Amino acid sequence: MRDSDLAYLSALIGRHTAITLEPMRPAQVTARLVPVARRFGFRDPGALMQDLPHGHPRLLQAVLEAMTTNDTWFFRDRAVFDHLRDHVLPTLMARRMRSGRLRIWCAGVSSGQEAYTLAMILAEKNLVADWTIELIATDLSPVCISRARQGHYSNAEVQRGLGIKRLIAHFTQEAHGWRISPALRQIPRFHTFNLLDDYDWLGEIDLILCRNVLLYFALPTKAQVLDRLAAQLAPDGYLVVGSAEQPHTIASTFELVEGTRGLYSKTEADLRRASVR
Repeated sequence: MRDSDLAYLSALIGRHTAITLEPMRPAQVTARLVPVARRFGFRDPGALMQDLPHGHPRLLQAVLEAMTTNDTWFFRDRAVFDHLRDHVLPTLMARRMRSGRLRIWCAGVSSGQEAYTLAMILAEKNLVADWTIELIATDLSPVCISRARQGHYSNAEVQRGLGIKRLIAHFTQEAHGWRISPALRQIPRFHTFNLLDDYDWLGEIDLILCRNVLLYFALPTKAQVLDRLAAQLAPDGYLVVGSAEQPHTIASTFELVEGTRGLYSKTEADLRRASVR
């Protein structure tokens, strides 16, 4: 791929998604574009790039899909979900006992495994019937959101993170894989959403999971997104990020919860600023 094509593609993706291509090598970019080129009838990614500035919106969307990292699995980083189950959710439940309502947002949910992991935990703690649970799950990719709503996963996908007991309890085997149960499928509400867009529709959230998403943003965008996440998070709520992400080094809105990995609360300074707005 020519340097000029890579520069154009990088600017295009940054404009639409804020994702940076800097961690990717040209060979990786080319490899991701080969299937897209074939699907749209181009002889190679170079020919695709020549047409992209004048192409159909479907071509642009397909290129954006190809450049987005969607690797995920059930109970990814199990220690995080154990801590959510044993400590974070009980703490939030104690604080929300009067209302009996809990609002959770999974941002960058890809094909849905993270949201369904939370749904399993909520069901296993018998919260679904006794509490009003709102589990919002969003991703930039319409293709991923469509897959997530269907709740159908291949044999390889269910083997990543799921034990046999949960597989039997929550899934039904089908000809080409496994489908999550209707009861769990109705818990998350999946939406296509760009983290650069307006957050107001989300309302106040008690628990936000935005794991391994900030890694792909440039530093100014990371700070902007963190500030906006803080604005949506309840004063006593929590933010969960990936183990390699450190919001407290980027923005003054969050601080690491002592003794945890990847769990953040709002800083006192941010709470004071919010109180005088």
